[in-house]
Amino acid sequence: MISKIEYSLNSSLDNATLLHLYKLLLKPRMIEEKMLILLRQGKISKWFSGIGQEAIAVGITAALEKDEYILPMHRNLGVFTTREIPLYRLFSQWQGKMNGFSKGRDRSFHFGTQEFHIVGMISHLGPQMGVADGIAFANKLKNNNKVCAVFTGEGGTSEGDFHEALNIASVWKLPVLFCVENNGYGLSTPISEQFNCEHIADKGIGYGMESHIIDGNNIIEVYTKVKELADNLRINPRPILLEFKTFRMRGHEEASGTKYVPQELMDFWASKDPVENFQTFLKNEKILTDVIETEFKEAISKEINNHLQIAFDEEKIIPNIDNELNDVYKSFNYQEIIPSENKNNVRFIDAISDALKLSLQHHKDLIIMGQDIAEYGGAFKITDGFVNEFGKERIKNTPICESAIVGAAYGLSINGMKSVVEMQFADFVSSGFNPIVNLLAKSHYRWQQNADVVVRMPCGAGVGAGPFHSQTNEAWFTKTPGLKVVYPAFPQDAKGLLISAINDPNPVLFFEHKALYRSIYQDVSEGYFTTEIGKANLIKEGKNLSVIAYGAAVHWVLDTLKNLPEIEADVIDLRSLQPLDTETIYTSVKKTGKALIVQEDTLFGGIGSDISSLITENCFEFLDAPIKRIGSLETPIPFQSDLEQQYLGKSKVLEAIQELHKY
Repeated sequence: MISKIEYSLNSSLDNATLLHLYKLLLKPRMIEEKMLILLRQGKISKWFSGIGQEAIAVGITAALEKDEYILPMHRNLGVFTTREIPLYRLFSQWQGKMNGFSKGRDRSFHFGTQEFHIVGMISHLGPQMGVADGIAFANKLKNNNKVCAVFTGEGGTSEGDFHEALNIASVWKLPVLFCVENNGYGLSTPISEQFNCEHIADKGIGYGMESHIIDGNNIIEVYTKVKELADNLRINPRPILLEFKTFRMRGHEEASGTKYVPQELMDFWASKDPVENFQTFLKNEKILTDVIETEFKEAISKEINNHLQIAFDEEKIIPNIDNELNDVYKSFNYQEIIPSENKNNVRFIDAISDALKLSLQHHKDLIIMGQDIAEYGGAFKITDGFVNEFGKERIKNTPICESAIVGAAYGLSINGMKSVVEMQFADFVSSGFNPIVNLLAKSHYRWQQNADVVVRMPCGAGVGAGPFHSQTNEAWFTKTPGLKVVYPAFPQDAKGLLISAINDPNPVLFFEHKALYRSIYQDVSEGYFTTEIGKANLIKEGKNLSVIAYGAAVHWVLDTLKNLPEIEADVIDLRSLQPLDTETIYTSVKKTGKALIVQEDTLFGGIGSDISSLITENCFEFLDAPIKRIGSLETPIPFQSDLEQQYLGKSKVLEAIQELHKY
């Protein structure tokens, strides 16, 4: 038999290397064949087959160094086997057992492992390309001459994250191999309905990026070309787009089948099977003998069966609520640093800026990223002058690519670095919502990888900025387990809490009300100090009622109470919305018997609703009046000043306090 693939022997590939590549190629094929049997037997729940595409995963992984990160997809079993992960751990992962990598919390290849330098995918596909940017950026900053390879499919190239990630990598000259497996179909949608260019590699031109087309079924071509490029990238860092022409011989997942594929196309690609063709080639070249082939297959078969038995014998996970809750966040031992008694009267915005500057001095691995934050100093001039002190690599201007930048921040964390991402306005976080709630928030719970990222969120109304620059959208994130949400109202708290947020290895959404930036002054401690996240501040004490607020709403309450000397109220500044200091809330409400919750956010679905429910459930017998809530009008935020004032709930505070007091 003559091979249907044209192999070109490279002088650097001796017989031992060729046989090694064959064995690496054979292993995932044999595992897959076994998994398909187990799937039919109901012993695994789902399978995404990579049969026909093994040469790409195997060739790329074999070409890279073992400590270089790879970000595979759900059909890249060859990445995991080539990195020599013990098979019983993979089998346990697919059966949802503890010896897997996600403690039964995620399935198939939705996991990562620092031990083997693999970062698994999420189902949204696109964001992992931004993660690769972050990993490569950290490599470049460390000057460690490492490359990073990230996989996606032809369907993934239609996602915005693909284009954002390529753009960032090109502008920043990051050593990333963007590996696109073009297998002809995104589930059932053919490439003719996915994009209107001849080759995916052509997309690199628009980003000023080198690109190559590789026969994805030719293990020699994949291995030698990727090795050549990787060797060069370690010396001359830059991104490269690689399109691997291949085909998926089975369904998107087994249940979906392949009826939508014309039979002649299936037959054509079956003739280009990467395992069978390479085997035929090696036999024709007298490199592979029947004896060696049998030896390889028997050894792999024995390994599969032995490791399957280990996985089958492993006990099922026993659900434990404490274990689940304790893994949402990475454990963090808060270190209190007492504020200095030496103070300066500064604005809210100055306290934020000082916290960032001190943190950059304290953490040499801290990067700040955002739009216009370098020479320009940011939209609010918070980072003005930073680039002169810390340099453009640590104060990093970004393209307008919120999603990929959040992904890059996560990649920096994976590669051992801290980052602060500035959303120019909190409203713009909607463009980066996916990686925040699906990567940052779920990461530690899924595979014990923390996301050491702070996202700064300039927010709020009162400055005439209109519907797209004025939202206070904290409720989008307080609902998402795995995120911490901080929202200070005073400069001292803003400084101490931001320093603590940067110290915390977990993802923190840090809300900064724009209207407070230059209007609120306070005597703020000099130097580096911390304020504990998750602790509310009882800033005023009284016996008549409890008023619970945060952000600008705290100042609404204090301003109102100045004109009501006859009313003595506990005023609680929450400061932290997630975690929430329920103890301080309950203690106050049990004392006063009345509760008013004030937020700037619109009322329905805001955090005030949850606080009200918590008070009802835990303090009902102490209540002497119905709980009242104040929020803003159920509309987008208008621009015109009179309309904006009507929108805000500030005007309702006086009447609500008086009504509760009289009740």
